[in-house]
Amino acid sequence: MPGYSVMAIVFAACGVVLTAAGGALVTQLGPWYYGLKQPAWKPPDWLFGPVWTTIFLLMGFAFVVSWEQLPTTGGRLRLFGLFALNAGLNTMWSFLFFGRRRPDWALVELVPFYGSLVLMMITVAPLDRRALWALVPYLCWVSFASALNVYIVRRNAPFGPR
Repeated sequence: MPGYSVMAIVFAACGVVLTAAGGALVTQLGPWYYGLKQPAWKPPDWLFGPVWTTIFLLMGFAFVVSWEQLPTTGGRLRLFGLFALNAGLNTMWSFLFFGRRRPDWALVELVPFYGSLVLMMITVAPLDRRALWALVPYLCWVSFASALNVYIVRRNAPFGPR
C-alpha cells in the first residue's frame, strides 16, 4: 500500500492474523455445537470463514488509514489499544461460546465487545470516513451474530455442568 506507514501495516497485519488465529484456536465445531437448536436463518458454516476474512481485512484497512491521520504517538497508542481491546473481546466471545460451551456467558460478553466496536467507529469517524465505512460490515455481522446468540441461548438453556 504505497503512501502508508510500514509500521501501521505491520501492526494491522499482525493484529488481524493474531485475532483470526486466536478465534480459530478456540472455536470447536463438533457434536456439542451441532447438537444445539439453531434457527433456520443461520447461515451455512462455510460462510463464516469468508465473512470473517473480509471483516478482518476491512478492520486492518480501517486501522491503517486512521493511524495515518494521527500525528502523535499518544493518539496512535490509543488507537492501537482500542483495536487490541476489540480483538481481545472478539476472541473472548469465541472462547466463551465455543471453547467453554457457554453461549449464555458469550451473550453477556457481547455487551463490552459490541461497545468496543461502536467506540472504534466513533474514534475513526473524524479521522477518515473510509475507516468508518470499513467497520460497518463488522457492526452488521456482530449484530447478526448477537441475534443468533440470543436465539441459541433461549432455545438451548441451561448451559454448564448438569
